[in-house]
Amino acid sequence: MVFNNKTIIITGAASGIGRAAAFLFASQGTNVVVSDIDEVQGVKTATFIEDKGGVATYIPCDVSNESDVSHLVDKTLIKFGSVNMAFNNAGTLGELSNITDCSLENWENTIGTDLTGIWLCMKKELPAVIEAGGGSIVNCSSIAGLVGFETYPAYVAAKHGIIGLTQAAALEYARKGIRINAVCPGPIHTPMLKKFSANKENELAEQSPMGRVGLPEEVAEAALWLCSPKSSYITGQALPIDGGWVSQ
Repeated sequence: MVFNNKTIIITGAASGIGRAAAFLFASQGTNVVVSDIDEVQGVKTATFIEDKGGVATYIPCDVSNESDVSHLVDKTLIKFGSVNMAFNNAGTLGELSNITDCSLENWENTIGTDLTGIWLCMKKELPAVIEAGGGSIVNCSSIAGLVGFETYPAYVAAKHGIIGLTQAAALEYARKGIRINAVCPGPIHTPMLKKFSANKENELAEQSPMGRVGLPEEVAEAALWLCSPKSSYITGQALPIDGGWVSQ
């Protein structure tokens, strides 16, 4: 398999899309570094992979903290010897608010995790991926990075920023053997969706052109493809995985 003996760092891997991606990459022979601030669920993700015969390790990380991110990459190199791929998936929705009611704390916390976190991860990952001879990085944006949504100003700003950051990085590293893309999930059946929709998942399904919300595994499959040689001529792109939402 093309992922045998390759190593991927997946942030936000304790649940949802990150956990689904960890399971999928592990099933393809990848060494998976499960990273999250939730140690209990992060360890469960890694343990499940190992119980199924895969290779995984849990490394805690708050992606908004530069020291944590440095530790994550350094420990990965000590454990597996290289970093070939990364799925920078950790994120937070932030608090519901109008622009004028959004607190500075909410703004800084959301931007710090969702946007600064991905910048810090790439800042530390890129030299390691170059050292490994090249590879692929996938950043998790959102359809909120492609269109606007009311009442989540910091989240929308961060997710738009991720796409711009992805494009800038892709151009910088296009001739250095690293492809960098973004996935833009729509409504996906995750804990974050429950927070966003206040348990109105059925209403979101009805609003979708496909008549349903997506599954974490569907986003994971896209991340796997973007890391594989099958997408070898693709970089700097923001791929909606949304059942047609942004086409409405």
